[in-house]
Amino acid sequence: MIELILGGARSGKSDYAQQCAMSKNNSVLLIATATADDAEMQQRIELHQQQRPDNIKVHEEPYDIAAVVLANKDSKKSLLIDCLTLWVSNLLLKYKDNVENSKEFTEFIHCLDNTNTDIYIVSNEVGMGIIPLGHLNRVYCDAVGRLHQAIAAKAQRVTLMVAGLPHSIKSEIKS
Repeated sequence: MIELILGGARSGKSDYAQQCAMSKNNSVLLIATATADDAEMQQRIELHQQQRPDNIKVHEEPYDIAAVVLANKDSKKSLLIDCLTLWVSNLLLKYKDNVENSKEFTEFIHCLDNTNTDIYIVSNEVGMGIIPLGHLNRVYCDAVGRLHQAIAAKAQRVTLMVAGLPHSIKSEIKS
């Protein structure tokens, strides 16, 4: 089962995803995509670490999340990927205009077809505002939007978080 969990900044996405993953399975592998490139981000990471239950194991991977998913494709653990927008940012810094053509981007989308474990994917919804100024900003928003569409097509569930409240956008399975 794949669930894509979208929402704005501080909408409750990560907490909701963690609750879902833990309610399904007491053993969770968090694939963390963030990098601590500044003091504020380091503080955010530390706060998440302090709040995280002990039964959530962490694999930090800023680029090749498909490899981690495939290595755990038959795992009895739930996989929690947090978050795709930071991951796309990492790829944007690495590949500039070619994010969507990168090996990591295409392999991640395809790896979702080859897994037998539950996956909860967290990402920010960035496409609900105006078209951004600046070429790289548009490349970023386009890449995130296309990624969300590709994952939503494969996912059994898509949830939009607003003010800490989950709103079902797609549900092909019973709760």
